[in-house]
Amino acid sequence: MPLALLVRITPAGPWRNGPHTGSRDRVDPVCHSDTLFAALTGALDQLDEAGPWLDATARASAPAVGLTSLFPFLRDDLYLPPPKTLWPPHVSGRLRASGARFVPARVVAALVSGQPLREDGWEVDGMSQCLVPRSGRPGHAGPFRYSLRASAAVDRLSGSAAPHQTACLEFAPQAGYWCAAVFATPEAAATWRPRLEAAFRLLGDTGLGGERSLGWGRAAEVRFQFDGLATMLLPRSQGWPETSRHWWLLSLCDASPADAIDWTAGNYSLAPRSGRTATGVLKPSIDMIAEGSVLAAASAPVGQAADVTPPGHSHPVYRSGFAVALPLPDQLHPQPSEPLRIEEPLPAGEPEAVAEPAAPAPAVEPPPAEESEPDLVPAFFDTEPAR
Repeated sequence: MPLALLVRITPAGPWRNGPHTGSRDRVDPVCHSDTLFAALTGALDQLDEAGPWLDATARASAPAVGLTSLFPFLRDDLYLPPPKTLWPPHVSGRLRASGARFVPARVVAALVSGQPLREDGWEVDGMSQCLVPRSGRPGHAGPFRYSLRASAAVDRLSGSAAPHQTACLEFAPQAGYWCAAVFATPEAAATWRPRLEAAFRLLGDTGLGGERSLGWGRAAEVRFQFDGLATMLLPRSQGWPETSRHWWLLSLCDASPADAIDWTAGNYSLAPRSGRTATGVLKPSIDMIAEGSVLAAASAPVGQAADVTPPGHSHPVYRSGFAVALPLPDQLHPQPSEPLRIEEPLPAGEPEAVAEPAAPAPAVEPPPAEESEPDLVPAFFDTEPAR
């Protein structure tokens, strides 16, 4: 398994990831890998490392470093989108598993090991769409909740105000975001690990995401861990393969022709990605393969950095579509008897339709819930938040 730098960011306040619709009253719970790449590139530019960084990533045929998206964590649980070929599991119906957008990594490890999910030990937090240990008490037990913050733009000449509301994420104590930078070789790890740690610390001070001028997106703490990616995410997993024909995406991916993906197998969905340059010019929109998708390929997909330079722009503009993927056991993925249906992208945060589960099964039991779980930051909103 490749070496990786695991980063845990504890937010110091609200956090905003703009949805692909651009709506101010909606927020995406995931900071996607292309956005994280752009933010790190800006931080490395301030550290005079942008040129070598782009040469090693966007301008290279195979990147020296790949980035996962930013996903939530709560205490020791790292949450991520489960593999689409393994989720939802077969349950009796007491647990609406299909409503979970994020699950702990240890749950995925248990499913890969062949252990069914024990329904009475888990519940889906409706606000964050995270699968959490059953607490036995009312209230939100997830790592974050949505909120609307009110503010106003004031005209300095006339004094007139234009009030508006902006959606954001508010995190629970002991919760935040995590991501991983995966290195292609030990030499790449030796070169880029200290530089990326410095860039992440700089982002923690200056902020990442929207409304940074208000202090949003900053970190109270940034922690690092360096080891194999699977070792850190799935420390107690058994039988995890070194390679496979099925690859579970932990980042967005813009597949390249060299990846040789079998599009009739696997299970994947598309995420539209767009945005503007620093000067406000609209960049071309492209569809990328979403996190949690499972791709069928003879080797790990690499992806590519798409050139999305607007006409007449002064310098090249790239959108990172490099893939970070983990192999899944082939025996869990029988060959489909009919062509696979490609899922249409869902609006940010919207859960998939609930499918009727099959048969009950005993098994993976979560650790006992703490006697007093930390309360979330109180927040209220007068319109329905993005889910």
